Amino acid sequence: MGSSSVITSLSLSFKQVPPTAVPAFLDCVLSSTGVSPSTLFESLIKEFPFRAEDTNNGDKKFTSDDCNHIASLVAGLCHLLKSSGFGSSEDNNHNALQLFVWRVFVPLMKMVRAYDLDMLNKIVQSFFDVVTETSALVVLEVSLVPFLLRSVGVSMGMIRHEESDFIKWGELLLRDSPSTDNMDENYIASLSESFPIPLSCHLLNLILNAAFQSHEAAPKVESFAVGMLWDLCNTTERLLSQSVEHRSCAVSFLLPAIFKAFSFRSSLKILLQGNVYILSRNGFKRRIWECCKKLFSVGSIERRDAYSVLSLCLSSGSWTDETESYVSEKDPVEFDFRSEQEFWGEIKKGLVFDESLVRKQSLHILKSVLSISEASKTSSEKKPEGNSVHRALTKKEMWADKEARSLGVGELYGSVESALTSQQQQWQAFVLLYEMLDEYGTHLVEAVWSNQIDLLIKSSFRYEESSDKEIEIFNWLEVLWNRGFSHDNPLVRCTVMESFMGIEWRRYKTCTQSMSQSFVLGPFIEALNDSVHHKDFGLKGIYTSRTIEGAAQYVCAYTSCLTLRNRIGFLINLASLAKKQSFGRAGFMALAQCIVSTAYVVGGYGNKEMEHLENGFSGTPLEHLSQDDMSHILDVLKFVAESSRQHFNHKYRTRVCQKLLETAASVVNPCEVPLGTLLQFVSAIPREFTDHNGSLRKTMLEWLQGCNRNTSDSLCTDGTRLLASLYEYLKEFVSDHVEGYDDEDLEAWESQTKRWARVFFLTITDEEHLADIIMFVQNSGINLFQEKNHLERAPAKFLIFILSMLLELQSMQDGVSELSSLVKSKSCIGSVEENDKQIVGSASAFNEKFAAALLSILKQLISFADSSCSIFWSHTTVENGVLSGSIIGKLGGPSQRRLSVPTTTAVLEAVTSVKIIGLISSYCGQVTSGVNELKLALAFFWKFVQHTLSSQNCNSEAEAEVCLAAFEALSAVLNAFVSLCSARAFNLLENDNTLLAMVDGEYWLQASVPAFLHNINHLLTAGLLARSRRAVLLSWKWLCVESLLSVMNVLDVRRSPGDRTSFFSDDTVKNIFYDIVESLENAGEGSALPMLKSVRLALGILASGKSSLDGFTGVDTQTMWQLVKSCWILHISCKKRRVAPIAALLSSVLHSSLFSNEDMHVAEDGDGPLKWFVEKVLEEGQKSPRTIRLAALHLTGLWLMYPRTIKYYIKELKMLTLYGSVAFDEDFEAELSDNNDARTEVSLLAKNPDPELTEVFINTELYARVSVAGLFQKLADWANMAEPACQNQDYQDAVVAGKLFLLELLDAAVHDKDLAKELYKKYSAIHRRKIRAWQMICIMSRFVSNDIVGQVMDSVHICLYRNNLPAVRQYLETFAINIYLKFPPLVKEQLVPILQNYDTKAQQALSSYVFIAANVILHAEKTAQQTNLRELLPTIIPLLTSHHHSLRGFTQLLVHRVLFRLFPPVESTAPQTISLEKLSFENLKSYLDKNPDCSRLRASMEGYLDAYDPTTSATPAGVFVNRVEESEFECVPTCLMDNVISFLNDVREDLRASMAKDIVTIKNEGFKIEEETNGRVITSTSDEERLPEPSSLDFQKKITLSKHEKQDASSTTSVLQNGETYKRLFEMEKEDELVSQLLRSRSMEVERLKSGRQSLILVASLVDRIPNLAGLARTCEIFKASGLVVGDASIIHDKQFQLISVTAEKWVPIVEVPVNSLKLFLEKKKREGFSILGLEQTANSVSLDKYEFPKKTVLVLGREKEGIPVDIIHILDACVEIPQLGVVRSLNVHVSGAIALWEYTRQQRIQ
Repeated sequence: MGSSSVITSLSLSFKQVPPTAVPAFLDCVLSSTGVSPSTLFESLIKEFPFRAEDTNNGDKKFTSDDCNHIASLVAGLCHLLKSSGFGSSEDNNHNALQLFVWRVFVPLMKMVRAYDLDMLNKIVQSFFDVVTETSALVVLEVSLVPFLLRSVGVSMGMIRHEESDFIKWGELLLRDSPSTDNMDENYIASLSESFPIPLSCHLLNLILNAAFQSHEAAPKVESFAVGMLWDLCNTTERLLSQSVEHRSCAVSFLLPAIFKAFSFRSSLKILLQGNVYILSRNGFKRRIWECCKKLFSVGSIERRDAYSVLSLCLSSGSWTDETESYVSEKDPVEFDFRSEQEFWGEIKKGLVFDESLVRKQSLHILKSVLSISEASKTSSEKKPEGNSVHRALTKKEMWADKEARSLGVGELYGSVESALTSQQQQWQAFVLLYEMLDEYGTHLVEAVWSNQIDLLIKSSFRYEESSDKEIEIFNWLEVLWNRGFSHDNPLVRCTVMESFMGIEWRRYKTCTQSMSQSFVLGPFIEALNDSVHHKDFGLKGIYTSRTIEGAAQYVCAYTSCLTLRNRIGFLINLASLAKKQSFGRAGFMALAQCIVSTAYVVGGYGNKEMEHLENGFSGTPLEHLSQDDMSHILDVLKFVAESSRQHFNHKYRTRVCQKLLETAASVVNPCEVPLGTLLQFVSAIPREFTDHNGSLRKTMLEWLQGCNRNTSDSLCTDGTRLLASLYEYLKEFVSDHVEGYDDEDLEAWESQTKRWARVFFLTITDEEHLADIIMFVQNSGINLFQEKNHLERAPAKFLIFILSMLLELQSMQDGVSELSSLVKSKSCIGSVEENDKQIVGSASAFNEKFAAALLSILKQLISFADSSCSIFWSHTTVENGVLSGSIIGKLGGPSQRRLSVPTTTAVLEAVTSVKIIGLISSYCGQVTSGVNELKLALAFFWKFVQHTLSSQNCNSEAEAEVCLAAFEALSAVLNAFVSLCSARAFNLLENDNTLLAMVDGEYWLQASVPAFLHNINHLLTAGLLARSRRAVLLSWKWLCVESLLSVMNVLDVRRSPGDRTSFFSDDTVKNIFYDIVESLENAGEGSALPMLKSVRLALGILASGKSSLDGFTGVDTQTMWQLVKSCWILHISCKKRRVAPIAALLSSVLHSSLFSNEDMHVAEDGDGPLKWFVEKVLEEGQKSPRTIRLAALHLTGLWLMYPRTIKYYIKELKMLTLYGSVAFDEDFEAELSDNNDARTEVSLLAKNPDPELTEVFINTELYARVSVAGLFQKLADWANMAEPACQNQDYQDAVVAGKLFLLELLDAAVHDKDLAKELYKKYSAIHRRKIRAWQMICIMSRFVSNDIVGQVMDSVHICLYRNNLPAVRQYLETFAINIYLKFPPLVKEQLVPILQNYDTKAQQALSSYVFIAANVILHAEKTAQQTNLRELLPTIIPLLTSHHHSLRGFTQLLVHRVLFRLFPPVESTAPQTISLEKLSFENLKSYLDKNPDCSRLRASMEGYLDAYDPTTSATPAGVFVNRVEESEFECVPTCLMDNVISFLNDVREDLRASMAKDIVTIKNEGFKIEEETNGRVITSTSDEERLPEPSSLDFQKKITLSKHEKQDASSTTSVLQNGETYKRLFEMEKEDELVSQLLRSRSMEVERLKSGRQSLILVASLVDRIPNLAGLARTCEIFKASGLVVGDASIIHDKQFQLISVTAEKWVPIVEVPVNSLKLFLEKKKREGFSILGLEQTANSVSLDKYEFPKKTVLVLGREKEGIPVDIIHILDACVEIPQLGVVRSLNVHVSGAIALWEYTRQQRIQ
């Protein structure tokens, strides 16, 4: 046979021969055919059927036949290579091996994705077997190694000409290879380009290991091994800077091989390009550490890889004293990572990293470095415990002590008072605590954390004088705090925070100093921002918590440990946190508290919370603070104050600002900081806090005036230096020359001068301080306004200064006016403080002086304004009305006038001067008469108004812009008219008759208003102004209209009653009104308030002199429909619900003059316009709490004014009664405090019927209900006060309204879907609605009369018999008591028969009727009390024997009270002389008084019965102001029945346990008696007669006669008369026997099923989620558990439960045991012989597969996240846990329960 045929047949045979048989097969072929191995080898290589290009697409996979074929071919080729048939030359063998490498091995490796991993391992193993046996590593040196290195380089993007040692070396080897002469180099290069890099690294790993293992046996291999190690070290370093895949290859393959190679020789020499290099393990580690440092700074993935690299370095090198050192002579010092500070820093960062895998890697490295292993932990457990207790420990502490010892720290301490004595022990405790946070359950953290932390902290006493190395452990405590503060479980976070705050940081200086600023400013402050640490924060107006107070203590102690310079930096960084992160309310308050505590230390004043301060200052306070420091501190404090605005609560902001002011007063001298910084900080504090009545005014004044510092004479002790600075600041500001300016410049200057004015008036203390400023005002004003060419030096800044001063003075005047009225009210009762009088007097003096100064420059100012205003009516300066392109490009917003800069400057100067004249006139008119000067101002005003109204039409946009500015100035003039008309010191009507001047036969005002409307409307419609500027003009229009109407209103009010002279006609007002109504719908948000005010003013003027607008034809129903719909569209178009616009909307649309008109409420075809509007407002109010509260305030006032309208709003009244939404609207109070318009508009709403009561609830959800209650209480007062002769229409309307509303509420209580529901949860929405309804019904009880009392009581009885919670029933009872007291005959008609009906089963209703009867007896009038006593007490007495425990106890309380109130004690006479009835009652009274159980019950109810008064309880004050204690649930007090039930539940378990013992004793005694009497023991074996075990404890179980007892009874009472009857009875008895047998068989089957159940009870009361409970029920049924214990048995009715349980709840017994009763249940089961087990991970937990379950087992499951609480773990006999192999440390609770239940079942089946 020819060789070719042999090869062909052989190739085909490889498909059939398995790889293991190939060597034998080939040997047979070679021996039989005579073909040489080399020939056969080369032929097989050429015919190799698999090529790399066949799988380049990446999708092709080899079949199993292909894989077997490949394996057989490779096995054959490798066998041929091992044989010696290639000639005597070693080169021939090497050439054959290279041929195998390039033609077979490398292509197969490149096709690695086409086959599985087993195939790959077989090929690689076969290849390396050949290399090893043939000693052919040198071949790999010149072939495979260069190729693999090249493929790695290509994958990293390196090219040939790049400077790289290993690429050059590899190419050189490749070029010198003789086996590649006939091989295309491009072929090899193409193989390397897409060669898998993990495979390359894996093969390099194997080659390097083989080279170093054989280099001693083959010395010629040494150079190859060293060179390869050199290249792999460089390659690894480069790989670590590449992608994730590259780093993974380096870590998984190259680094282990390199470190293994270094284990043979730690230092190697290598010759490269003529130079000798030393390659050492030490140097390589240094290079690797540099790579790791770069990776740490990139990201989390890179950090993980860096930790993996470090783990390899640490596990491979010798850096501990116990290990043999491989350091060479030339490298004497071994590189130690522990000496690198960055190493420890990166470990710290890793321990607090967010990713758990990173944390675990860091902990592993730390434990490796510290030599903490499981072995050491195990050995520590075996150490004796010693004396562990030196004091009495609680049960929880003893358990914690035991758990801590079992976790491996038993040898670390002897008691809680001891401390850790060695550094190794401290590190072990640290690792224990860290692992506990990440690995163990919550209960262990709670038990052990504080214990171990306390030991670590106490051990710091040993290191007060030690070196840094010794106290290193304390630098790591912040890692524990950081992890604890950020733990996922809130319970753990609270535990850690409580332990942190419980440390006395002043004592442990070493620990305090060890904390870094980054920790305090980072994790610590972030933890303070966690709401779980501030549970009671904000309740009852208290804005602090124990955590905040503890944080202040810690920060103070920490700051005192810093150097002076670091303290300042720490304070600045702490305050700057407000810029870097957002804070909640509690967190922000905590930050403010920490800031002020730090400031106390920095300022040298100590901490108010601390008794003393270490390292305090001895010199003058603040001397160590530079001006830059103070300025920086004030700047950050200003930002903190501004940030507090997001928290709208007034009291909260006051508290925050108080802290900031205390901080500033501690560390900042106001005279030493730039004045601009000081002004900005003061302006950040809300004005109302520092006004005359402000709570922070005193603190601010003391700081600014230097009264709170013990300073030297060089500082501003009296504020004079600050005043001097303010004066210089003002002169510099005014003297600054500006050539042109716009609105934005004016706004900036105004803000600047406002800040200046505020600080100035806070600084001055007496009139002398005003002299310089007044002189400056007078001199500057005269000099500036007398200059001929004022445009060269425009006095704009001086005008702005005067403007700001006037605004500040006006604000001060308002505050002083409020204080003055308060002083007057106090003077009436003689409680005026001298300080208040002084403030009022000094304010008056200041005002008079400033008024005089302003009047002195008023003439010059008017002259200046007159010349400036010429631009308004003379358009010569407008450059022919042409605008440049830059001006046309402006958007034209409120601060962007489309005018050139010179024109803008001139216009602004004119507008500002007019505004200032108006403000001066208004201010001086209030303070002083100044008649002559004010007449000059009035003359200027009239001239300005006439010119503005009669100005020519505009022809260009520039002229229109100037006209717009004129209307802006006109608004200021008209506003001044309003002020002067109502001024106290200056009467406009007396000092000026211009208003009476006639123009064309009409008064001036009558003629001017139409002209104004015509001109401004024409300008709006002319199309000259841009759209945005038209919106600005509209705003000024409505402000002018409001001022005009205000003037009309003031004039109309101030005319004499008999004077019918009118300055204007109704047509004028009507035209304005129509214009407003037509414009409302399209008005902007900024115009809403003035337009609504104008509507209110117009309606008020039209209604003047009339009781209503009924007779005024201008405001008809159609007009009102247009008004209400337009107003509603305007309201809903406003994005923000501000208080002022809402109040104005209500007071304008629901005007009192319109509300009395019934046509406005009801129409023939439906609702009237006002009714429609009210419905819309209340509907929208469901989403906006402030809307419905303001609506309730206004509507109740209107309904009180017009009771006849109430009948139209019964549905709305019910809506207000049942309303409940957001409990607190913080922004509401802030707006009322900050916004003067809001306060004014709210004050103009209709007056509330009971303002004293409702004011308390203005910002709560109760306000609407309280307002309605106050309304009907006032109406009831009117109805009851009215004499029959005085019962007018209002009286009748009030009575009708009350009855209608009461019947509506009762009907809803009976028939409404929610209010009539009987099954509802406590505190649910239905519960709340029921309470609201019955609270109002109680208040309405005064409206019950004879004509409706029957209907009312029918509804009450229906509700009493329904199932209602005690909180609801108490209002039903109060209402019924008041009705029976009001109508005594009903007692006998209704109440007595109900109590005599002893068949009733409604125990709740019976308890309520007993309470009603007792209070009817106690609170009836004297005339009816005895009658009620005789009728009701006999019906109550039998209930003392009720089997219902709560009814029995309730009756005992009430009967005792009745007997002691109405039965006088019996005189000490012989019992024979006392009647039997009286003696019985006396003994009953004595029993109820002296019986200890009754006394205990009565003592627990002390105060409740005394506090109850049915009359006051049915008033708004009684309902909404708690009678007994403060409650946050709908103002509901704890009722008597609630207390009785609570008391009985508390003692029930004790009673049951005692009764169970007694029953057992009695039963045993009974057996003994029967044995003695009958000589035998009577036992029952019948299933029917055997009682289940629990029945023995049921003392109220019904007793029934047995069958033979029934037969005996029937035989004695009946006689059979004839046979027929007997026959029928016999048949009936047979049927009964059949039925009995059926029942008996069914009972036996049930018992059989029960007996077949396993004795395991699964307790899931701690499980909340319904899917888990349903799954557990299904599992219990499958494995026949005795029962499933749940916290709430009602879940079985849940649809989701039923869907998952698939009817399991019908077959498995489900027992309800609430969480608070779980301990008692488990203790009871323990007494019954059950073993109580818990499925929980603890230190002492036994693995589930190693635990032998007792037969009677109770298995407790924990909560889904927290596990089993500590108090339950104490009861357990043992804990079992499921072995876990993965990373995640917990299973789903249903899965865990199922696994444990199956393990129990498995064990029981084996038994």
